[in-house]
Amino acid sequence: MSEPPRVIRKQSGHFLEDFAPGQVYRHKGGKTVTEGLFAIFNDFSMTSNPLSKNRRYARAFGYRDLVVPPGLTMLVSFSQTVEDISENARANLEYIDMRFGAPVYIGDTIEVETRILAVRPSSSRPNLGIVHVQSTARKNVGQEDEAVVMTWQRKVQVWKKNPDAELHPGSTEPEEIPCELWLPPYDPGRDYAALAHLSSPDSYFEDLEPGTRIEHSRARTVTDEHILLTGILDNTSQVHCNQHMIERNPEQYVGGRLIIFGGIPFNLCLGLSCPDVGDNALGDLIYTTGRHTAPLFAGDTVYAATEIVGRRDHPERADVGIVRTRLLGYKPVRLGPREEPEPGTPDAGPGWKFVQIFELDRQLVVKRRSHYAAG
Repeated sequence: MSEPPRVIRKQSGHFLEDFAPGQVYRHKGGKTVTEGLFAIFNDFSMTSNPLSKNRRYARAFGYRDLVVPPGLTMLVSFSQTVEDISENARANLEYIDMRFGAPVYIGDTIEVETRILAVRPSSSRPNLGIVHVQSTARKNVGQEDEAVVMTWQRKVQVWKKNPDAELHPGSTEPEEIPCELWLPPYDPGRDYAALAHLSSPDSYFEDLEPGTRIEHSRARTVTDEHILLTGILDNTSQVHCNQHMIERNPEQYVGGRLIIFGGIPFNLCLGLSCPDVGDNALGDLIYTTGRHTAPLFAGDTVYAATEIVGRRDHPERADVGIVRTRLLGYKPVRLGPREEPEPGTPDAGPGWKFVQIFELDRQLVVKRRSHYAAG
């Protein structure tokens, strides 16, 4: 060859100047929930709801099979949006109106599309801006059981590629996406109480009193395994896996280190809270808002707490109620000289403080003891 080979430097993902309100991205790939994916993330997050652990229990309650918990449905769905929406993001700022619909089972295939709702430049950093999107995840597209499994909005802080590039600011209204949580019918002739020993005895609707704060006893340290977990989900964001990129320009990245994908502490906080709050839930109804308040790095340990904010009757069902909570995630950090723990955080022990890393306003549909455990 007399001519030098042709070199193509590929650029993945989109930058701030690429987005415009009204655009729709039909994301590549999709993902089938395999037994391996289901087992890895259920066990890692310490999910305890027997609907996701015990096939006999799930079928007795009217589900076709083991139920994929909402945290894993979120991880699989969210990760499909990363390449198009947030591969070149600095931070995920907020989750909004995250609603759940049809149940997901092992073998179901999830595909996602995203609509751009708004684009605006940063008022303080000319090389950054915020993109507001609405995403919808469907399972088994084109089949008889095709259904919406979740829909949500999020706001993302995204880098510009060219500092002088013209942006496409503006906004459009979110679409009305039908997405109602599917619940199995209640059968008064079925002996549900015979299965009550398989879930926590004190996490029924009657137990979750407003004004209560539950500090969950279990925790999990996240190691470099987060890189593998992120890869299994097909999340392509380089801030979670490319140390060389960060070391070339550490000032551009939060903490100058690999950041653990936010979906991992999100899912982990759901799992850590499960024995006390979610063990007798038939599903998560909606996450009205949520955000990450501090980054998580390899070696950090995640704790969780839940505040019971309110509860109400289900509008159509007497066997369940709706519980409104605030889920909080924390990591322990060593105190510096003359430093005091932050007010309002749990006690981390002498020489330590808790730093809040996550918060989520969450509503669950929870079984009533009167219908499911009395006997």
